[in-house]
Parts: sequence; C-alpha cells; structure tokens
Amino acid sequence: MVEIKSIVNGSPAQRAGIMPSDFLFSVNGQEIKDVLDYMFYSAETSVDLVITRNGVSLPFHIEKDEYDDIGLEFETFLMDKKQSCRNKCVFCFIDQMPPNMRETLYFKDDDARLSFLQGNYVTLTNLEQSDIDRIIKMKLNINVSVHTTNPELRVKMMHNRFAGEKLKYIYQLAENGIKLNCQIVCCPNLNDGDELRRSLSDLGELMPNISSMAVVPVGLTKYRDGLFPLTCFTKESASETIDIISEYQKIFLEKFGTRTVFPSDEFFLIAQRELPPMEYYEDFPQYENGVGMMRSLIDEFENALELAEWEGGKRHVSIATGYLAYKNVKRLAEKAEKYFPLLKCDVYRIRNDFFGETITVTGLITCQDLIAQLKGKNLGENLLISTSMLRRDSTVFLDDMTVEEAEKKLDVKICPVQNDGYELLDAIIGITKK
Repeated sequence: MVEIKSIVNGSPAQRAGIMPSDFLFSVNGQEIKDVLDYMFYSAETSVDLVITRNGVSLPFHIEKDEYDDIGLEFETFLMDKKQSCRNKCVFCFIDQMPPNMRETLYFKDDDARLSFLQGNYVTLTNLEQSDIDRIIKMKLNINVSVHTTNPELRVKMMHNRFAGEKLKYIYQLAENGIKLNCQIVCCPNLNDGDELRRSLSDLGELMPNISSMAVVPVGLTKYRDGLFPLTCFTKESASETIDIISEYQKIFLEKFGTRTVFPSDEFFLIAQRELPPMEYYEDFPQYENGVGMMRSLIDEFENALELAEWEGGKRHVSIATGYLAYKNVKRLAEKAEKYFPLLKCDVYRIRNDFFGETITVTGLITCQDLIAQLKGKNLGENLLISTSMLRRDSTVFLDDMTVEEAEKKLDVKICPVQNDGYELLDAIIGITKK
C-alpha cells in the first residue's frame, strides 16, 4: 500500500475522484508495492483500483488508452526507497572516494528497478527468486554487472558469499527470454586473461539473449589505504585484453552476426592503439559504458567540419579535458584551426590531483583542479568543458563547486558541451543554440 501525494490535473484518476493522501492498495487485483507493479498492472485499458481513504477501502474503475498513465503521483519515483548494494567489491569506486563529500556520492545503489527504468547496472546479489520471477513475468530487460562467471572468484571480487550462487539468476533470465546487457569491470591479475576468456565463453552460451557485453578497466584513486591491492592497466596488459576480446568478437560475429562484446574506449587509449572505425561498434549498445564515445565524437566532428559555413572573425577559445582524451581532442581542435584560419583553439589536459594521477578520464575532473591548473591563463572568449564533469542536469562539479564559481575564478565564460561532435564544433566557433 503506497500513499498518493498528488493527482495530475485532468488525469483519469482526477476524473474518477481519487484524492491526494489516499493510499493505493491494488490495481486489477494485484497488490502494489512499487513503481514496477504500478506500471505493469495499470497498463491495461480497463483498470480497477482499490483505494484506502481514512481506513476505508474504496473501489474505483478507470477506462483509458493502453499504457496511458492513470495520473497518480507518489513521494518518490520508485514509490519506496532505493535498494542499496550488499557487496564490497574490491574495485568499487565509491570505496575510493575522499572524505567529506556530499552524502549522495557515498550511496551504492543496486536496484533492479532502476536497471530497467534508467539503465543502471545491478549485481543481482540482493535479489531473491521471487524478484527474478517478477522480472520474467513482466519481461523486463535489465543490465547486469557480471565481472566474472567463476563463482569462487566472484565471491572474492565482490566480497559477498552469495555472489557466486547468484550467477544462476543470469542463466534463468536469459533462458526465459530476458535480454541482458552485461558489464565486466576488468582488474589486472584478477579477472583478466584466462578468467576473462572463461566469462566471455560462458556468457556466449546464453546468446542471443545476451544483447551486449562491455569490458571496462578498473579505475583506481589515491584513496586505497586498507583496500584490496590492485594495479592499473599498462599499455601491454590493455593490448592483451583487447586481443582477448577480439578473439571472442570473431567467434560471436561468425555464429550470431554480431560482435556482442566490446572493450571500452579506455583500453584503446591506454594501449595507444587507433580507435576502431564506426562500423566496429555496430549500433553502439554499450555507449553509456564508454564504448565508442570517442569514435562517435571524432566522426561527428569531422562531418560537422565538412558542413560548416562559419564566416566569423577572430576567435580564441579553450578546451579542458582529461589526460586520456587529450590527444584526440587536440587533433580535433587543430583540424578546426585549419578549416578556420582566424580561429585559435587551445586544449589543456587537466591532471587529476583530487582523485590522483591514475584517474585520467575527463568525467572525473573537479572544479578545484580546473581552477588550480588554468588560473592566470589566457583562455580566450570561452572555456569548453564536458558535461560529464557535472552532476546530471546541473552546473555542479563532483567537489560541489559550481560552473559559476569557476567562471569567477578563471574570469571566463564556461560552456559545458555534450559528447557530440556537432555540438563541440558549434561551441568552438561560437554558434549558440536558440
């Protein structure tokens, strides 16, 4: 039973006479516990609800178009609390965070509902058989953090004695037609090499219901005192991992017509290898995991240059980026300068002093590092940064400083830019969206 906080104006619920502070008990005879129940059972055109008002159960009948929302709003999106993670993974980034940051940054979610609704990855370790049965009944495709299919190694890596036996849920879901996107956080000398081969081979047996797999390298900050000893990937070990993944890409491509498994961009950049062409990434199924982002940015930028007709005057801008992406971003800036002789585009690689120099991705650059390393420099008319540095839909960096604070300290207008080549070129040459 869930309390209704408000009713959408003009909605079927309002027309039926349902009121704020009523409690939703059931929809079409099914007790409602959370948002998945609500969405699944209210999708029909004919909906019977049981509402509790002042302790009295009241029936309501609603007719609507299929999948139209009834119009009930609740205290939280999930209608209850987020489910937290029960693991203590040896590679967990949250365990490597510095102290005294905002509380939300230390929360570890592991919620299968958010996997379906927002694309989060879940380990399945806090689910029971009834949860799996519900996912199968509702036909919910989800994203799973696998890391390894070796039960004993999974227990060790996730520091959870149930982590190995919960692997059975992956097989149950796949065998019942649930499409799974899988993720492996790869740690040198732990789940790479032959262990990675085992994981890819085991997951390959579940295709085509394994829609995609991403292999991403572990990220290690300087805050690892007392944690499991891990090392970063080197040029050589990153190359070896790419080669292993390539072996299985060939197998999957021959058997199923798709590569299925992809290394994240970081592996190619660490290995100092050229990024694969656009067609390598197929339909970019693991884009949000950093697979193909750089290739997409490069190709979009070059296409945008071919179409550009800018005739502006002299312009000077700067771009701040992480060490890993620096060379590619620098090349794009140089190409833009060749196209537009009056353009000057400086690119600065920002060292990550906040988390440690082993963190080289752009998305983990903080405002204080940006200010410390760029203060006093002539940054031109605008400083371009990636929106990945900011909290979603906000102007706040990871260290809780804001874009506005950085603008005052650096005396420059800062323009956050999406990972989009067309948008990047527009920001460089000063074309603003209306």
